[in-house]
Amino acid sequence: MERRRLVSRRPRRAAAEAPEADEVRRPGRPRSEEAHGAILDAAISLIREVGYDALTMDAIATRASVGKATVYRRWSSKETLVAESLERLMRALLVPDTGTTGGDLNAMMRDARGMYKDPATRALLSGLVAAMAHSERIAQVVRGGFIAARREALRQVLNRGVERGELRKGLDLDLALDLLGGPLFYRFLITGGPVDERLTRGVVETVLRGFAP
Repeated sequence: MERRRLVSRRPRRAAAEAPEADEVRRPGRPRSEEAHGAILDAAISLIREVGYDALTMDAIATRASVGKATVYRRWSSKETLVAESLERLMRALLVPDTGTTGGDLNAMMRDARGMYKDPATRALLSGLVAAMAHSERIAQVVRGGFIAARREALRQVLNRGVERGELRKGLDLDLALDLLGGPLFYRFLITGGPVDERLTRGVVETVLRGFAP
């Protein structure tokens, strides 16, 4: 009799404990994939606001509305978290196909102008450049992910221009890519001049003339 009573109580005890386990989770917190994406978005948002050096894992957790343990379980360091955040930022980059090399390059430059017009971009870029000087991991990620994604998109446009006969065969692709990106970056962070349509169209025209057949 006593044994039967003990056995019959166990399910009731387990059922009573279930709500307590649920109560550990804070209401409104994102979970699984949603939490993962929220953390990555929070990292980029905070880099834009405070820069890379001032960024902390705790601040990211707070911004993403998740527990600190949730962040540390997924990423062992700030570098690895920021690395994935940057890769995610560039993942949706599309390669335009307007029918002409000039049209494609100007379309990509229009996207670039939009990025530079974002008030948060200065803190993001300046923070990343400073971080690259101190962290080889960040330098590798920025060059191999953030920058490489855009350069690869531009490379496809240039290669298509060669196939169309609008650009000469054997052109120095790396030089052309530097010419397409360098002036915008230099003016934005160094001279402080406007990154406007006049600048970007001038860059595109210079590249088209300089590498014409």
